[in-house]
Amino acid sequence: MRLQKCWFCSSNIYPGHGICFVRNDSTEFRFCRSKCHKAFKKKRNPRKTRWTKAYRMARNKDLSQDLSLTFEARRSTLPKYNREALTQTVEAMRKIVQVRQKRQASHILKRLAKGTEMRRLADVRSVEQELHLVQAPHATRKIYDPDTKRLVAGADAAAAAAKQQRLDKRATAKAAAEARAKRAKLRAKANAALTLDAEAMETEDA
Repeated sequence: MRLQKCWFCSSNIYPGHGICFVRNDSTEFRFCRSKCHKAFKKKRNPRKTRWTKAYRMARNKDLSQDLSLTFEARRSTLPKYNREALTQTVEAMRKIVQVRQKRQASHILKRLAKGTEMRRLADVRSVEQELHLVQAPHATRKIYDPDTKRLVAGADAAAAAAKQQRLDKRATAKAAAEARAKRAKLRAKANAALTLDAEAMETEDA
């Protein structure tokens, strides 16, 4: 079974399908569907039409320069029939299809990886340039400000939270100092009581 190629979009044409147009100079043009035939009659260039294979290969979107693609080239000379060579060719055709599919998939992945990296750099650049548009994490949180005695949000909330932390630290330090002073007073009273008891005992012995 011989498969023809569409002149416009380069897709396969199976036997009994497609459209054949023969020009006055006996040149044959085969098309897979009426869409390609109409585009040909409108004198459109396949390399400038986005959905054709020629457009994708011209812009390096599909695999274009690879040895696996040279096996489909048409030969002008007719080879001599050889049964062994024919069987080897049929076996090689299956392997070549698999190799071509793998190479084409890797080519597409490499092409998409470049676009992903470009989009990531563009996102980083936009964030650096428009950082003032990014909302802070505490923008929607409201905190009570003891000075103004009201709820504040955004940057004022951050300032109020920092102020509240400083006030809490000062209150904790003040409470600790008061506790130390109280313990010192109790120790002094206990020492004074002990000294008085010792003096009383010495007077009684005398």
